[in-house]
Amino acid sequence: MKSKKRTKRHMQHRKIRRTRIKKHAKSGKVRVIRIKDGRIPSGVPNFDCLVEGGFEKSSTNLIVGGAGSGKSIFATQFIMEGIELGENCLYVTFEEKKEQFYKNMLEFGWDLSKHERKGRLVFLEYTPEKVKNMLEEGGGAVESIIMKKKIKRVVIDSITSFELLFQDEFAKREAALSLFNMINNWGCTSLLTLEEENSNETKMASRALEFESDSIVLLYYIRKDGERERFLEILKMRGTEHSNKLYRFEMTKKGIVVDKKPARISARI
Repeated sequence: MKSKKRTKRHMQHRKIRRTRIKKHAKSGKVRVIRIKDGRIPSGVPNFDCLVEGGFEKSSTNLIVGGAGSGKSIFATQFIMEGIELGENCLYVTFEEKKEQFYKNMLEFGWDLSKHERKGRLVFLEYTPEKVKNMLEEGGGAVESIIMKKKIKRVVIDSITSFELLFQDEFAKREAALSLFNMINNWGCTSLLTLEEENSNETKMASRALEFESDSIVLLYYIRKDGERERFLEILKMRGTEHSNKLYRFEMTKKGIVVDKKPARISARI
């Protein structure tokens, strides 16, 4: 009986440590951060502490940025984190060829081919028209894969091409609502990338995606003093006390790493 009680207390203690304390890998320093239950870690260093521990479980999240801002890298880190946690993941791309994409990701040490062979990753090259047909079929082959493989994380990269299939804002919103409802029914945590030049003085062009997504993360890649720098901002995240600051991030050999402290910049983004 004592053994059971000890085990229960030990598990409770482990849960508290996992959800409330973060240890720096190099310095060994420990700091307390606010983390909610049911959060899904992003795999991006120093990002999760800005959003109470990660993305909400089973949420649909939008990563928005211009060309070269790091959207696909962010999304792949999210997938790699799931794989390392023993989760099966799905990556759907509209614009990338599988062979070239896998080759590009090797530069960060991510052997996607290996994980695909092991069954942890399903990679699909889809046209926007196929996704449109998928909506009309209520999920189709993709839903069958998700259910059969028990997929936990989904990336759709990028949703930009899909949006172009619809001419008016009403049709876009109806399609976005159908897509998000379908993903929610799958019970997966998903990231959708959108190519769009961000500005704090302009609103997102796609109001449909803005309304339907559970969170929006903006990636900036701007020219400053003759050089380009990368910044990150959480525009919204439902049910989350997220940071409203701007953070620099670097593209390292291991992917995106977000600065621990907010950026101090005088120029507007």
